[in-house]
Amino acid sequence: MPYPLMFRLRQTLHGPVVSDVPAAVEAELSKLRMEGRVKPGDTIAITCGSRQIANYAVIIKAVVDHCKRLKANPFLVPAMGGHGGGTAEGQREALQTLGITEDAMGAEIRSSMETEIIGQLPGGVPVKCDKHALKANHTIVVNRVNLHPMLNGEVQSGLLNMIAFGLGNREGAQIYHRAIENCFFEDLGRGIYKIMLKKANILAGLMIVESGRHTTARVEAALPEDFVEKERTMLHYARGLFPRLPFKFIDILLVDEIGPIFGCLGADLNVIGRKNVLHAAADAEFPQIRTIVYRDLNPNSQGNAIGVGHAEFVRSRLLRKADVNATRLDSLAVGMPAIAAAPIDFETDREILDAALGLTGLPEKARLVWIRDTSSVLEFECSEPYLREVQHWKDLSAISSLHTLDFDDQGNLRDFVIDDPSGSKEQL
Repeated sequence: MPYPLMFRLRQTLHGPVVSDVPAAVEAELSKLRMEGRVKPGDTIAITCGSRQIANYAVIIKAVVDHCKRLKANPFLVPAMGGHGGGTAEGQREALQTLGITEDAMGAEIRSSMETEIIGQLPGGVPVKCDKHALKANHTIVVNRVNLHPMLNGEVQSGLLNMIAFGLGNREGAQIYHRAIENCFFEDLGRGIYKIMLKKANILAGLMIVESGRHTTARVEAALPEDFVEKERTMLHYARGLFPRLPFKFIDILLVDEIGPIFGCLGADLNVIGRKNVLHAAADAEFPQIRTIVYRDLNPNSQGNAIGVGHAEFVRSRLLRKADVNATRLDSLAVGMPAIAAAPIDFETDREILDAALGLTGLPEKARLVWIRDTSSVLEFECSEPYLREVQHWKDLSAISSLHTLDFDDQGNLRDFVIDDPSGSKEQL
């Protein structure tokens, strides 16, 4: 099979960088003047999710420190729906992979799948909340505001999402995923928010926006009554910074790793498309990708291969690392059993590429893109047909000459290193 020639591409991604993250968090929380509502000795639950967020542990530690300055007793609550295998211990382990431990944060982690029903939405949908958060005197909701892999509209990933799917734990997440089959999450999320506002002792929220370079671009605190309006503004801001693949049409996309840390469906579908259809992009959705290949499962995924069903091909090693029960549980929780279905698998990259290129008209002219994961689109590999195109774009630059795909003796692609402008090197 003739393979296309490749070159390395670097994409310039814009956005501000918060130089002192702990100071920024302290300044934002101080603006809310919570000392008037928090008594010495009060308990404060701080929500923690399962996503890979820039400076996440630093931010959570800064929130803990602020609570201690108020002479309160903060503790951490895993608020990640059915992730972490849908178990209390699994969610504690998920936080550990993000650097959020009791020793590092200086606060206890109280993890449980138990919830209480605190209200009901029109239509009979029960509103559930984590029992530890409910027992606390106050709760501070912390989350990144960003485009969501499944949701559309003015409410996507953010505080309202954390209040619903996060604090609802596994049972709540399952209920709400079923409910949004018949309504917009924007309406559901606001309904849950109104009940939580009355019943769940919410003290404040902290919103985080990242740049495309995975740096903290902005943090903003909000009083509970201002969550909706401030989150809408932050989502608009985040949309402008969101990193994307620069091409509209791709024949084959190689993705080195998937896993829940990259998105609730294992990958960010805002990057690779297929947000509304399983094996094709919607008419107005870009990029339009003919064939997606997932090569491996991120080691911090605890075997959860949710989203594997979005791909046409996978390396066999990914399936061997998958925990069938964890994958099945999470896929059922989001109401999408098909995304747990195993695609065609091959042992080697060469076998996969031979099959995928065989689906194209001219294999040596195929439009091939190779990325590390959907959170890493700063630097990646592209095939020769893109070379002329990128020469006319000011934010794209070819940083290597054309070269052949480098296979080892077993027929697998050799790792290569991303030179991060910050000075670190990532292996891909």
